Amino acid sequence: MSEAKTTQSVQSGEARSSAIMAAGTLVSRFLGFAKTWMLGAALGLGSTINDTFINANNLPNLIFLLVAGGVFNAVLVPQIIKASKAPDRGADYISRLLTLAVLVLLALTALVTLAAPLVIDLTTQGYSEQQKALAVTFAFWCLPQIFFYGLYALLTQVLNAHGAFGPAMWAPILNNLVAIAGLGMFIWILGENVYNPHTLDNWGPTQTLLIAGFSTFGVVAQTAILLIPVFRLRLGLRPRFGWRGVGLGQAAKLSVWTLATAAVGQLAFLYVMRIATIPGAERLRLDNAGDKAAAAVLPGNAVLEVASQLYLLPHSIIALSLATVLFNRMTRASQDGNKAELRDALSHGLRTMAVATVFGALALFALAGPLGMFFSGGEPQDGVMLAQTLTILALSTPFLSANFMMSRVFYANEDARTPLYVQLWLAVIYVVGAFFIQFLPVGQIIYAIAILYTLGNILSVVISVVFLRRLLGHLDGPRIANSYIRMGYAGLGSAVAGAGALWLLGSYRADGFAWSSRPAALVTVVVVGPVMLLAYLVLLRVFHVTELRDLLRPLMGRLGRGAPAPVTGAAPEPTTPARATVSDDTGLIPRISGEFDAASFRAGPALAPQRAAEPAAAGNSPDAPKNYLPEEDTPGTARGGRFRPQVPLPGRRTYQGDAGQNPYFPTKRNHRK
Repeated sequence: MSEAKTTQSVQSGEARSSAIMAAGTLVSRFLGFAKTWMLGAALGLGSTINDTFINANNLPNLIFLLVAGGVFNAVLVPQIIKASKAPDRGADYISRLLTLAVLVLLALTALVTLAAPLVIDLTTQGYSEQQKALAVTFAFWCLPQIFFYGLYALLTQVLNAHGAFGPAMWAPILNNLVAIAGLGMFIWILGENVYNPHTLDNWGPTQTLLIAGFSTFGVVAQTAILLIPVFRLRLGLRPRFGWRGVGLGQAAKLSVWTLATAAVGQLAFLYVMRIATIPGAERLRLDNAGDKAAAAVLPGNAVLEVASQLYLLPHSIIALSLATVLFNRMTRASQDGNKAELRDALSHGLRTMAVATVFGALALFALAGPLGMFFSGGEPQDGVMLAQTLTILALSTPFLSANFMMSRVFYANEDARTPLYVQLWLAVIYVVGAFFIQFLPVGQIIYAIAILYTLGNILSVVISVVFLRRLLGHLDGPRIANSYIRMGYAGLGSAVAGAGALWLLGSYRADGFAWSSRPAALVTVVVVGPVMLLAYLVLLRVFHVTELRDLLRPLMGRLGRGAPAPVTGAAPEPTTPARATVSDDTGLIPRISGEFDAASFRAGPALAPQRAAEPAAAGNSPDAPKNYLPEEDTPGTARGGRFRPQVPLPGRRTYQGDAGQNPYFPTKRNHRK
């Protein structure tokens, strides 16, 4: 009886934790869009200043992911998780790891920041000397964020390894609040761009401090706030040197495919972003030449950035959550060599996820006009350009999420090599496409890049299907297609209902209500959105789309509305999470926005707590609970294929003994022996 009560208490605590984390994520994303709206109001969506700032502010995230992101996720995370199981809870090992990481991050940040002029030259094209000087100034303010992004990632994993998941969910909220405060002061002191245009000629140090300075202060605050819960762990962390036996070199060798995937994706993304800077530079030349009418219709990389954030919303809220729920099921099936179960898990994920992503795609497509006006900064022409870009991107949302779900199968099979092959194909497509795009008329470059992303999302599914067929034989295609077709009918009906509501609100007239002001555009979205959702839900019932129930179950569980019901025909979920490889994506898939997403560094299932009463040797028994990562001597379970041998599990340490017993580390326990 007491055991049942204990289990119920644990489940209740997990539900509360999930609700807290889900609430933190939703609040953070809401504030993120508020920050985007205020940035458009302060600088103008289609302004040279905004284009220049966004390019510089994206660089720290892109460079961090290019140089260190893969190392942090694929190498350091497993080390921290393993070290936390030692008798000292990993204090000695984590202290050494943090010391090494801080020194490396400081050196990297200093080197890149000092090279800011060269970095700007490599990542922009066509900038005038005046615009380049401002870009370098922004870069000097923003590039120090690299250090704090890395420290945030490390502190997050230290907390996660000790069961504290909430702080990392809420820390980005402080980041957004600080940035919003700077933008608020900018608007209060200097006025909105629509009333008081901000140009290169009237830009000064105060404006730079309020925009770029507060952006960096926000990242600093996001990292600093995590020090409080880390100190509360009472690990006694302090600088410790001497890294012999840490095993990072061997771990990096085993994780080479993950690291290469990250590097390939980021390099391709940086090249595409370089091409996206061309229209902003041309707009400045037209402005200086007095041709303001031609300059006003040139969308820049700020338009592409905001459209990307909106387009990624359904994926980041639904697909990521659902993939996390299904990943352990895929991993268990892969370990058992059960291809039928693995195929069923993939099919279930693709069909369930599509319930949300199909609606999200059509809703973004239908509401592109009002959304464009709302984020336009007050200029209807900028809203039109944003709406056109979002319209191109929106319809590929289901493909983006489908490819992400497919990649989970490779990672569940401990195969980090195949995602690299997919990434290489996409990188070639993006780089070649961007190279030819730069020769198009300047006004078409941003739209062409949006088309390139859409084609890339579609082709990524095609490429992944080819590799998955070799692994699984078939992908349950008829059942998936049947579900997608029925969801498509429901989505089209919802879009028709939304179009009617938009017509009544004047969204299809330049002088209509939706285009009269930003508040009117918001009202339009708030009114039409529920109309479309209600029509969609009704039509899902009409077309007997049963996947809706499967979608709502885990979401209700994450929001604390009770534990999700088990999937019909699926094996019951174990009380401890199955072993899984590190599977965070740091490449071009699925992210196309340069905005830093802290969620990349707080993924992974909770660790099962070890019972104090269990003997140490119990961990070797067949019935002992499995950890997130395997024991050091556990062989990889990946199945070899025609083009690859058995793939080792990334993240193992060089030292192959008990946690806390590394002879290279002079712990008190070692001295006693």
